[in-house]
Amino acid sequence: MRILVVEDEKKVAGFIKRGLEEEDFSVDLAGDGKEGMSLASNGNYDLILMDVMLPKMDGLSVIKALREKNITTPILCLTAKDSIDDIIDGLDSGSDDYLTKPFAFAELVSRAKALIRRNARDRGAELAFADLRVDPVSHKVWRCDKEIDLTSKEYALLEYFMRNPNQALTRTMIAEQVWDYTFDTFTNIIDVYVNYLRKKIDRDFDRKLIHTVRGVGYMLKEAE
Repeated sequence: MRILVVEDEKKVAGFIKRGLEEEDFSVDLAGDGKEGMSLASNGNYDLILMDVMLPKMDGLSVIKALREKNITTPILCLTAKDSIDDIIDGLDSGSDDYLTKPFAFAELVSRAKALIRRNARDRGAELAFADLRVDPVSHKVWRCDKEIDLTSKEYALLEYFMRNPNQALTRTMIAEQVWDYTFDTFTNIIDVYVNYLRKKIDRDFDRKLIHTVRGVGYMLKEAE
């Protein structure tokens, strides 16, 4: 799961990033509103944590602009402002939840997970391609009604394929979506994980679904 944290206070941002990574989230940081707007517009995130008081572009303006662009990623506002009017302004701007500073980190994690779960349900829990099915809420996977056990990283890779069927996905795209922006794309780790996934998804079935696109990357498609 990938989270974008838009926070201009470096110590706070670092604290949140470390804590979320300990919970197995992949985290990108933005230090001002314009950078947050750019990353949120171009990245595929499961959640955005948005500070309200930001340089260059305030958090509520960023949220409104994202919603106007039909970006529906769940957004949790983080702010020291705690009046009823402030909370209403935050929610009316298009945010999904509101957490005031200082906050207990356990509460932040709980709210983040709840928003991600709710978004998965809203998107339609089950993904299907050919005879392959994935439940984004429970992370269960079936092929021809046979349940397949995947590691968390194998699951994340498969879900990315399932959300982008019949599209050539480069190693860079996979690295950014399944790992994070700092991932070293020159290693063979992506190829290794695709091979792991193939063994579990395709090996015992005549019809192969995960294909290599020579010189580009990989694609989930039905064999021609």
